[in-house]
Amino acid sequence: MPGFGVFSEVGDLKKVIVHRPGLEMRRLTPTNAADFLFEDVIWAKKARREHDAFVEIMRGDFDIEVMHVHKLLEEVVSEPEGRAYVLDRKLTPDEVGVLGAVELRDWMDELDSETLVRHLIGGLTVGEMPPEFGLSASRAWGETEFAIPPLPNQLFTRDSSSWIYGGVTLNPMFWPARRKETLHLAAIYKFHPSFRNALANGEFKIWWGDPPDDDRGSAMIEGGDVMPIGKGVVLIGMGERTTYQAVGQVAKRLFDEGAAERVIVAKMPADRASMHLDTVFTFCDVDLVTVYQPVIDSIQAVSYYPSDKGLDVVLETKGWIEVVEDALGLPELRVVQTGGDAFEQAREQWDDGNNVVALKPGVVVAYDRNEWTNTRLREAGVTVLQFEGSELGRGRGGGHCMTCPVWREPVH
Repeated sequence: MPGFGVFSEVGDLKKVIVHRPGLEMRRLTPTNAADFLFEDVIWAKKARREHDAFVEIMRGDFDIEVMHVHKLLEEVVSEPEGRAYVLDRKLTPDEVGVLGAVELRDWMDELDSETLVRHLIGGLTVGEMPPEFGLSASRAWGETEFAIPPLPNQLFTRDSSSWIYGGVTLNPMFWPARRKETLHLAAIYKFHPSFRNALANGEFKIWWGDPPDDDRGSAMIEGGDVMPIGKGVVLIGMGERTTYQAVGQVAKRLFDEGAAERVIVAKMPADRASMHLDTVFTFCDVDLVTVYQPVIDSIQAVSYYPSDKGLDVVLETKGWIEVVEDALGLPELRVVQTGGDAFEQAREQWDDGNNVVALKPGVVVAYDRNEWTNTRLREAGVTVLQFEGSELGRGRGGGHCMTCPVWREPVH
C-alpha cells in the first residue's frame, strides 16, 4: 500500500489528520460566535479533554497514525519556503491592509514556529501586536479587534481537503470564515516532510483546488459532502455548502485522471441541520449505513459519468439508498435510522448521531450523548466506541467531521 489515499469509507483507517482545540476556541464569545458559524461558545479546556479521548481511541486502541494540524504546520513554517508560502497568502493587503502586509509580515516572519501557528489558527488581536504599530491601530479599532481572525472550525478537518482514492482536493469552502483553513492544509501537503516528497514522486496527486487562494467564483465544495466508497464510485452531497460548479469540475478531473468511474450527487435541501451529506448519512460497515430518514427521503440522486463531451449527467429515478446499493453491487444496503421517537431523532441528528467515523468495517466512534442511535447501531451488529462530546458537539460536528483520513484501505 502507498501510505496515501482513501479507497473506501470503512476500510481499515491507517493515517488521519485532526486538530486539537486551542486558542481559537477561547476567542469565541456570545457576540461573535455566529460570525464564526457556531451556535454557542465552547469550554475549550473540556473540549480538549474530549478531543484527547477521541484521539486515544484511534491511536491507542487501533494504532492509527494521528497527525495534528498545529504540529504539522509548525514544521512547515520552521522552513523559510513553507513559512513564505503561508504568510504570502495570509498577510495580503486585502486581508490585513496595506501597512499590515508590510509591518505585520515583517514581525510575524520573526516569530518562532509555535507562536506563529498559534496565531495563524487562533487569531491575532490588535492588542497583541507590537506597540510600535499595535497601539496606534488600537485607537482606531480597539485592542480586541482581530487583525487576523481565528479559525475555530479548523477542528473539522474533514472539510478543507478531501482524499479521494489516490489524491486530494483542496477545497474552496462556502463561508469566508473558513477559507483560510484550506491554505493550512495545502501548505502541509506541499511542504511537510511527511507529504512533500510523496507528492513530488507522484505517490499522490492534488486533483483540484490548487492554488487554494484562487477566486473560484461559485465553485465551492466541503469534505463533509465527499465520500469515496470504492469500486470507482464517489458520493458528493450538494446542499448548503457544496455547489454544482465545483462538483462538475471535481468529477471531470477524477474521470480525466482515471481515478473514478462515477460520481453520484445527493441533491439535498440547503439546511443548517443537514449542512453536509455526512450529517445525515455515513457508512458503518461495507453494507450498513446510518441515516436521518427525513432528509434521505428528500434527496434527488444525480449521476455523473465520463463522456467525450466532458460529462454525462443522469437524473436518477430511484431513491438514494437504492442508487448507492446498485453502485456498490450490493443486494441490500442495511439501514440504521436515527434512534428514538420523532423528538429524539431530531435531537440526535442535530447532535451528530449519524456523523460517526468508521475505524474498520463494523467499528465506529460516536458521541456518547446519542444513546438511541448508538443502541440501534449495536443491535445491528456494529461496535460503537463512545466518547464524551458535550463541548465538541456544540460546533455541530461529530467524529466523521473531526477526521481527515489520509490513508484508508479498500474493502474487499
